[in-house]
Amino acid sequence: MRLDLRLIAGMIAPGTKVLDIGCGDGALLDHLTREKGADARGMEIDMAQATAAVAQGLAVIQGDADTDLAFYPDDAFDYVVLSRTLHAVEKPREVLRQMLRIGRYAIVSFPNFGHWEVRMKLFLTGRMPMTETWGRPWHETPNIHPCTILDFCDLCEADGYAIEQWLAVDEKGLRAPWERSVRLANLFGEQALFRLTRKDKKSLGE
Repeated sequence: MRLDLRLIAGMIAPGTKVLDIGCGDGALLDHLTREKGADARGMEIDMAQATAAVAQGLAVIQGDADTDLAFYPDDAFDYVVLSRTLHAVEKPREVLRQMLRIGRYAIVSFPNFGHWEVRMKLFLTGRMPMTETWGRPWHETPNIHPCTILDFCDLCEADGYAIEQWLAVDEKGLRAPWERSVRLANLFGEQALFRLTRKDKKSLGE
């Protein structure tokens, strides 16, 4: 699995109910089902990938995070996962709100637009940067809402989400996570992972 999916799996408790939004070919679902005994289900906007996941025996439906999360009931899952998809949805703030309505925890991963290499390339060339993480030219990328780690933390604070766990790592996981300083993570982390819960849900559960 991709690095961020392996790290996400480590944030999920065994035997829980999980919804993976933008699940692709279902690699995370398969891992959680086999290794953690999870009741893992997926939603994927690409019909070909959704069909391929179903062909493997995974519980995946074709759907759009921007519109279809509203059909799920409150507190239907323990975890709702959105891996490297937040920056590609039309309404990221609403998607996060829906995730934390239908799940106790939301786990989100995204490439960090505040990474030093992105900043340097934009400063030196005056053009939208291309890196290993941001690997497509601007006119072909699905990324419509790139954000930084600091941007995401600000949104969580504004909307009342408690950050229970976070990591910032490089693309290959070769460097130690930047766990102590959000500002250093924003500069050196190529991708970020957050596990969130609503502050009111946290207080109710304690």
